[in-house]
Amino acid sequence: MLKIGITGNIGSGKSTVARVFELLGVKVFYADDAGKNVMTTDAVLIEGVKKAFGDESYFEDGTLNRKHLASIVFNNEAELKKLNALVHPAVFRAFDEWAKTYLNEPYIIKEAAVLFESGSYKDCDETILVAAPLETRIKRVMNRDQISRAEVEAREARQFSQEKKIDMANHMLLNDDSQLLIPQIIQLHQHFLKLSGA
Repeated sequence: MLKIGITGNIGSGKSTVARVFELLGVKVFYADDAGKNVMTTDAVLIEGVKKAFGDESYFEDGTLNRKHLASIVFNNEAELKKLNALVHPAVFRAFDEWAKTYLNEPYIIKEAAVLFESGSYKDCDETILVAAPLETRIKRVMNRDQISRAEVEAREARQFSQEKKIDMANHMLLNDDSQLLIPQIIQLHQHFLKLSGA
């Protein structure tokens, strides 16, 4: 079983690409969703968060006190790094557990916004970057999330540049609204099937 990582900067359409792979029968692990889930299910992470940010990081019923955490990490790069250093390993553990269910699949996919930034690409056999011009991506996110250009640019600035990721990725899918995306995905799908010996 091959592990394939998919990433892309904000507005690139990586989730859309992941869903197309799902339609082709490929199992997809969504790291961002898992990241939210492990905050209340991974005992090691919960312990770490309480130690680093106080017991009030969680309510009595075990749910996450998002407001408390956000007030600490928002606009504080060092505190955010500290939180990410706790969350990323928990997401890796969740992925490893999840992957055990699909050992007979030719390949599985891990969809992650911070695949390269978190180092989780090292656990993948190959990686795909979904790319699109910056202007296109900014417009997509402004329309999708109803936020300002400045907010999109701030989010973009928190990730590696698309250029850096192009250099790091094994494959690139261009989602620029002028080239057809599905044929590019099918070509990669066939490549991975061949690679896995399926």
